[in-house]
Amino acid sequence: MSAGRETAAIVGGGVIGGGWAARFLLNGWDVNVFDPDPDAERKIGEVIANARHALPGLYDRALPDEGTLTFFDDMAEAVAGVDWVQESVPEQLALKHKVLGALSELAPQSAVIGSSTSGFKPSELNAEGARAIVAHPFNPVYLLPLVELVGTPERTGRAAELLRALGMFPLTLRKEIDAHIADRLLEAVWRESLWLVKDGVATTEEIDEAIRMAFGIRWAQMGLFETYRIAGGEAGMKHFMAQFGPALSWPWTKLMDVPEFTPELVDLIAGQSDAQSGHMSIRQLERLRDDNLVGMLRALKRSGSGAGGVLTSHEAALDQTGSRDGLPVTARRQVPSSWTDYNGHMNETHYLEAASLATDRLMEMVGAGAEYIASGRSFFTVETHIRYLDEVLAGETITITTQVLRGEGKKMHLFHRLWRADGALAATIEVLLLHTDLTTRRSSLPDRPVAEALAALAEKHAEMDSTGAGRFVGERRSGE
Repeated sequence: MSAGRETAAIVGGGVIGGGWAARFLLNGWDVNVFDPDPDAERKIGEVIANARHALPGLYDRALPDEGTLTFFDDMAEAVAGVDWVQESVPEQLALKHKVLGALSELAPQSAVIGSSTSGFKPSELNAEGARAIVAHPFNPVYLLPLVELVGTPERTGRAAELLRALGMFPLTLRKEIDAHIADRLLEAVWRESLWLVKDGVATTEEIDEAIRMAFGIRWAQMGLFETYRIAGGEAGMKHFMAQFGPALSWPWTKLMDVPEFTPELVDLIAGQSDAQSGHMSIRQLERLRDDNLVGMLRALKRSGSGAGGVLTSHEAALDQTGSRDGLPVTARRQVPSSWTDYNGHMNETHYLEAASLATDRLMEMVGAGAEYIASGRSFFTVETHIRYLDEVLAGETITITTQVLRGEGKKMHLFHRLWRADGALAATIEVLLLHTDLTTRRSSLPDRPVAEALAALAEKHAEMDSTGAGRFVGERRSGE
């Protein structure tokens, strides 16, 4: 346990427990794991490896330094002094009573005790004296933000605060109910899908195609009701309900019936699933899923829709301050796999993208951030020069420092240095920008506070080494 760090204890290290461990660990928490399974360390290690590959790709800022991962043979030692305990043992009520009862005695009174249960209510979990809340996540826990919270307000309130700091979206239920919210919706789709396979209407692959080629994409950014509101056209939800409401009484679905799980039905579904996806291992499928989720979540982040808004808020809270060699750190982030090319290293276009993020940060520092741009003024890039000095690989943390070479009149002349985690200088990116009036789209003088802040940085950086900085064509045209 590291001094000053928050600590989570994970009890039960399966797929969900491992996902919880990764979510906490990669957000800077120390993580203690208790699981009697002799393969627990290997299994959790593989889940965390996938998380290290995927989670940083969601952000344009670096995540906190990883916490320390420790495995314990004794549950009491694992939960001693922790801030959060997450129970993720198998979905058996008697087992949960035993484990949660012990955790309620062993864990600090101040610790949140969350259960990953997908179906049981808090009243059932705590029937024998435990003090747990439902904290039901979704797989992969380290990427998907939703956590359903069920319990007393004094317990769920603190839990929600801690989860938001992890980049998650706590959804607190108004009342307890079997299977909470999301799993009740999933159960309806699952039941109908089983009937479609059993009745020979569709295969497992065809059902999956129907979801991922159509409404699955819509649901990711608008959910159910907002999607149907649009389906009602200009008349909105009332028109949709009037048009399609009568269909609810038609015998379209078998949601109240469950097909008998006979060996024949199990073999049929398992065989179709093998034919659909058996050519890939589970770890390969997880990596494919994670890469796809990162791409979709990043798209949502740009618009702020759905889970994208959660990502944007979490990213804004990630530390982006500091200095190096007397220069401000203007960007620090991990390199996502999507930034690498066929040679396995960072593609040249993304050096420019990284430098663009650093330029944006420098603009914020001198008062030319989002509010300034919204008022109709900004800086436009007119020339860039990049030197590629060393390879950068996926997963590496890069740090960019920015030196202001010139900041007077309409011009902002920047010199970015891109550093690898091992201290090697990987690239320099020199940028010349002109202040522009966004109404006339012509160059103009910046506001006085911005001009003064920029000039002050240029003066401060004037005596620093600028080896590698060239002279732009545009600078020479000015007669200097």
